[in-house]
Amino acid sequence: MPIYVLLVTGLKSFSEVRLEQMWDLPSGLHFDSFREAYSALDSNLGNSFKMVIPATVISCMLGSINGYVLTKWRFPGSDVLFFLLLYGMFIPYQSVLIPLVKTLQALHVYGSLWGLVVTHVVYGIPITTLIFRNYYANIPTELVEAAKIDGASIFGIYRRIVFPLSLPGFVVVAIWQFTSIWNDFLFAVTVTSNPSIQPATVALNNMAGSFIVEWNVQMAGALIAALPTLIVYVVLGRFFVRGLMAGALRG
Repeated sequence: MPIYVLLVTGLKSFSEVRLEQMWDLPSGLHFDSFREAYSALDSNLGNSFKMVIPATVISCMLGSINGYVLTKWRFPGSDVLFFLLLYGMFIPYQSVLIPLVKTLQALHVYGSLWGLVVTHVVYGIPITTLIFRNYYANIPTELVEAAKIDGASIFGIYRRIVFPLSLPGFVVVAIWQFTSIWNDFLFAVTVTSNPSIQPATVALNNMAGSFIVEWNVQMAGALIAALPTLIVYVVLGRFFVRGLMAGALRG
């Protein structure tokens, strides 16, 4: 139903947009709203891709390595470290905004897309580590032990044995991270103030006028901004289900 309202409202002219006519079909196909919305979001959609792709790849790799080490190379204090990582999932984002800004300023990445990449990588590590740790728990430890006997190094085992078996886990984590990062608004509006580098979610919010809101343009923009995540689920949805069935989220 939400997609229906988005599409129908986006295809209406401004004069047709009324609350009492929300469910009515448009009198004709008006694509001006989509053209105007795309024109306003064009560069910001590019910014979102520049942010989401590296953040997703890096957080997936770090989560995979963490999960591998915490399951197959356990060390004293590994359970405590894992608990501390999980604890980070329960800290409200709003409570760390000021320390986050100070840290990004110290790293000289505040106000840039790389600042957002760093932020999403750090906040993605707990959930990616959890998913990969549970996934790798289902890989027989005997494979790792046999490789150790053959003299393989810790990363040699990961590269030759564990990583090739990780595709279902990577699909689950990548879809999760891509969707979460793409839809983020709080970090995006906090870290970036320059409209030219803001991602699509912030630009979509900025499209609302101070006195008059063109709901047809807003709805068209929302649909355009949601398309990448929708396409990801349509294309990779079956692999996502396979990843879940393979044990990616089983404890």
